[in-house]
Amino acid sequence: MKKNLLISIKLTAVFIILLAVIYPLFIAAVGKATPGGGNGEKLSVNGKVAGYANVGQKFTDDKYFRGRPSNVDYNAAGSGGSNKGPSNPDYLKTVQERIDSFLVHNPGITKSAIPVELVTASGSGLDPDISPAAASIQVKRIAAARNLSADQLHTLVANHTQKPLLGLLGPSKINVLKLNIALDKLK
Repeated sequence: MKKNLLISIKLTAVFIILLAVIYPLFIAAVGKATPGGGNGEKLSVNGKVAGYANVGQKFTDDKYFRGRPSNVDYNAAGSGGSNKGPSNPDYLKTVQERIDSFLVHNPGITKSAIPVELVTASGSGLDPDISPAAASIQVKRIAAARNLSADQLHTLVANHTQKPLLGLLGPSKINVLKLNIALDKLK
């Protein structure tokens, strides 16, 4: 029994050092090597902070691309989903309201053409990215609101599309905040 107790104490000490000291230090070092030094990628426009690239932002004006809806009103301090299942009547009502709103702001678009990500919130409620299809379906509205050509906006969308990691890991995506900052720079 004494032998087993010593082995248990040694293993506990090894795992405390490994998991409570070495692993957190390693993760902190990896974070420091990322854009923003582990504090998120802060985006500034004219010296003022416009937002963080890794947190979804709320855009409601018709002259901007909109991201995924948020169940936490884009509050990064309290991320979370709704936890309502796809057959929950309250959830279905919320999604239908988002569809109706989208159709009002994007006339000429059919319900079946709306990418699902534009009417359903992500699990965190803070997803900063949309698909190229979700950006492209908004081009007509933004072109009309800004008096720009659709071709200009399609080029902007294409230029801000991030390809999958290594060409095969994950989907193509567009950061909505970066796209809207570039949109404001267009004349």
